[in-house]
Amino acid sequence: MNRIIKKPVLLDGKFADAKKFRPIPPPVGKWPYNLDIEEVEPKVSGKGNELVFHMVGDTGSAKDLSFQRLLALQLIKQAREDKNKAQFLYHLGDIVYDHGEREEYPAQFFKPFEEYPGPIFSIPGNHDAEVNLLNESPYESLDGYMDVFCDSRQRYVKFSEGSSRKSMIQPNVYWTLNTPVATIIGLYGNVAKFGVITEDQKKWFVEELKKHALDSEGKVLIVCLHQSPFSADINHGSSLAMIKFLESAYIEAGVKPDIVFSGHVHNYQRFIRNYPDGARVPYIVAGAGGYAMLHPLAKEGDRMISTDHNLLKDVKLEKYCFEQYGFLKIRIVRTEAKLSLIGEYYTIPLNAKYDKDFDATLYDRFEILLKQSEMTLC
Repeated sequence: MNRIIKKPVLLDGKFADAKKFRPIPPPVGKWPYNLDIEEVEPKVSGKGNELVFHMVGDTGSAKDLSFQRLLALQLIKQAREDKNKAQFLYHLGDIVYDHGEREEYPAQFFKPFEEYPGPIFSIPGNHDAEVNLLNESPYESLDGYMDVFCDSRQRYVKFSEGSSRKSMIQPNVYWTLNTPVATIIGLYGNVAKFGVITEDQKKWFVEELKKHALDSEGKVLIVCLHQSPFSADINHGSSLAMIKFLESAYIEAGVKPDIVFSGHVHNYQRFIRNYPDGARVPYIVAGAGGYAMLHPLAKEGDRMISTDHNLLKDVKLEKYCFEQYGFLKIRIVRTEAKLSLIGEYYTIPLNAKYDKDFDATLYDRFEILLKQSEMTLC
């Protein structure tokens, strides 16, 4: 029996949408597109040394919403009942399939997450930015997303079918969330299969990295993007475009993030990238949020993939799950002695039912000790 390949892979062949691009809507906020979490959730500032939040990608599904709703119920349950309650949810994109239409938001976003007690932040995925040319009401890329997540003020959304959740005030489709213990930079990869980042966005990203370095004491630097830089799956594979973009930005800024999160691939994968300067950066894929099809990983002997590219060296797959849906819970704690990030990945049981009470199962746990420049993974 062939074993799972424990490193990122590239898919062989050419893809028609590899460089596909749609115009980016203008920002609603001012440069440098930062949002302080206290503007949305004042209670977070009262916990200046601790931050807890959920993270997940690819929750939308135009075909079968049952998996998404089971997962959403567990997010709501944890945010209400856990000892360390999540203060918000950060979505890694692909909220609405297949073409980001306004009329899909009620079923795919507002209804399942109606009772989530905290704010929901996000970055757009490729499907959120797509356009259905057959729609009877013509619209532009990200029209629905901008109404829901990038509004000029918080208000009820007209097409939400009566939801009590108000619009979010993110300043742009790529933006930074500032919190007392973490800087969370969200990138936008447009609609291409492997992502496309504009020069304007790269310039902004480099400046955000530099700014964090100047004011980094006691803060974790998190980077989020939709298209996964590293992946061992056979549906998307790794994105050389995203790897090249990130690596060149790190060099230009002289700064690397403490951890990178992505979605796009419908499973869970935890990689470690070892850099020549000794830095060890985790790259986490968390795209098993509910889309009806999960993505399996490549196996040894698969002729449709390759692993020998120079940009894939020194990257190891530490943990993975591709047969169950799941989500992340991130906890950042700052004390006088250390600054740590604890990540927990929870899965939905295969036999989960709506009419039976159940708890999501802890599948993976990792911890990064940042102040001592050490990393503990378990």
